[in-house]
This record gives sequence, structure tokens and C-alpha cells, in this order.
Amino acid sequence: MTSRSLPLIDFRSDTVTRPDDVMRQAMAKAEVGDNVLDGDPTVAALEQRAAKLLGMPAALWTPSGTMANLIALSIHLQRGDRFLAPRGSHVITDELGSAAWLAGGMPEPLEHDAGPGRPTPETLSAAIGVPRGPYYALRTPLLCLENTHNTAGGAVTPPDEHAQLVAIAKEAGLTVHLDGARIWHASVALEVPPAALTVGVDTVSACFSKGLGAPVGSVVAGSEEFVEKARRMRQMLGGGVRQGGVLAAACMVALDRIGDLAETHENATRLAAGFAEHGWEVNAPETNIVQVSAPDLEGRLAWLAGLGILTLPSSGRIRFVAHRDLSAADIEETLHRIKTGG
Repeated sequence: MTSRSLPLIDFRSDTVTRPDDVMRQAMAKAEVGDNVLDGDPTVAALEQRAAKLLGMPAALWTPSGTMANLIALSIHLQRGDRFLAPRGSHVITDELGSAAWLAGGMPEPLEHDAGPGRPTPETLSAAIGVPRGPYYALRTPLLCLENTHNTAGGAVTPPDEHAQLVAIAKEAGLTVHLDGARIWHASVALEVPPAALTVGVDTVSACFSKGLGAPVGSVVAGSEEFVEKARRMRQMLGGGVRQGGVLAAACMVALDRIGDLAETHENATRLAAGFAEHGWEVNAPETNIVQVSAPDLEGRLAWLAGLGILTLPSSGRIRFVAHRDLSAADIEETLHRIKTGG
């Protein structure tokens, strides 16, 4: 079999998964209503369930994680405000500048001096500076955290470090938003409930299409008052989906499968170990993301594609993302192709 005819193994993202028969049946049978006019019962049930899991009073379904984050930042920021976030955060690097363009905020990245994806309390304190300066001083009302941190290799922030950062932000009068697109992964890796990773934050987003297998959907959660404002902002951004229960039903099934993420973490660890045996420089994955360094990034990506292995660049490295549509056998086949050249 030539490399051109090899079956593709897709590591580009954990969003490439496809709904299985169980999820498709749930979507087909979903009870629906007009979610813009008077509500959709399945969407409402999902929002209540997600809010409880995340330890928040209320939640709002959105079509995407980018919209969920943009809604939160638009409510928390005024034009010209500065917000702080760990370097490489999704809200800074992967949302097309919408935090600045639409929410009106100016991002300032925080270095990862406490470990991958997270700053030390000292770095955060120094970045906040004097909370209340003269009227012409730059305002910094918001801290954005990310757990897991995507471009840092799916790194997790433990509850104790999370609590320290939130406490410093709160003491300085900042609002805290948590981008929890992959908070389910962090929960499984740390063996704690998702709500243990949201303590003290004002708002949190979470995604159902990253790792859990849903075709679309996220939530943004916070207080009842926040969600009321968020619903209007979602409508402004074009997120007022009508019979959204068809999509929410898939998200409900996805939540039933949080425990399955442990298998993707094991597959990522197995993949990284195989790369290390092959002599590649690779991170020790904390969740489902493996990053490989390569002197010729474009050349290595092309070589892998020639072997039928699809990946993407991330932070100057090659990112492999394990997910529910890749089995342990796929991991072994990947390592075999790399070691034998196809």
C-alpha cells in the first residue's frame, strides 16, 4: 500500500469527530420549540444541566465557543479597557481579534512562569498594577483564564493555583472569565468535578464539540443577571437559533460521555511515549494534546500528510489531538507509519 492510499488518521483537532448513531437518534427525537420566541425545552434542559455541572446559577447555549467568549467579554468590558490573559490564550490568538474589534478590549498577555498555560500570582499582581489610578489611566477590569490551555499543550490549572489567581484578581476588583472550552478534559485529568475548577469566577464558557463528540454548541454561564444580558448579546451576534433542541440533544448526549475522555488522555500519553522512543522532542501531555518540536515545521507537516497523518501547527510546534474517533489501534498505526516511513 502506498502512502497516497493509506487511510487518513486525523489528529488536527478533537472537533473533527462525527455524531454516532446514538447521538443522531437523540437529535432526531428531540423535543423542540422556537428558542428565540418562547424557548426550546431541550435547550432549556441542557442549559440547566450545564449550569449545575459548572457550579453556576444559569447558563446560555451558543452555537460556538468563540461566540460564548465574545458575549462574556462584551458584557465585562467597555471600549478601551485592558484585559489580562495567559499568553497564547484562545481569546487572544484564535478568535480573529473579536475581543478587541467587537468587545472593545485591549489584551495584555501574561507569561507562563508558573507552568504551561498559567502565570504566577506575582506576575498577575504586577500586571494589574494599581487598580484605581487617575481618570486618564488605563482601566483593567477583567482577567481571562483558560483551562485547559490549548496552545500550551492542553495544560491544566489545578484548583489551588486557580484559586490563587482568582483571589488576586478579586482583591484588585477585577471580574474573572474562564474559557473552559476543554474544562471537561481538565476535570477528568484532575479527577475533580468541573465545578471545582470554576470556583470564584464570574463567568465560564464550555464547549460540547471539543472531545465530547457533539457537532456544534457551547454554553456561557454565570449569574441570572449575566445570562439575561448574554441572551440579548447572543441575538445581536446572530446566535438566536430557533429549534435549537435538535443541536442541544447532541450536547446532552455529549455530557453523558465526559468520563470517556480518560481514554483519549491515555491515547495521547501512548502517542507521546512512542514519539519520544522515535527520538522526537515531545511534551508530556496532561490531557489529549501532544506537541512535537521540529526544525523544519512545514517539511515535517508535509511528510506526515504523505503518510496519511493529518496534523496542524500550533505555537511553533506540531499538534496532535487525540479524540473519541481515534482508537488505540489508530495510535499504534500512527507510530508504525512514522517509524517505517509508511
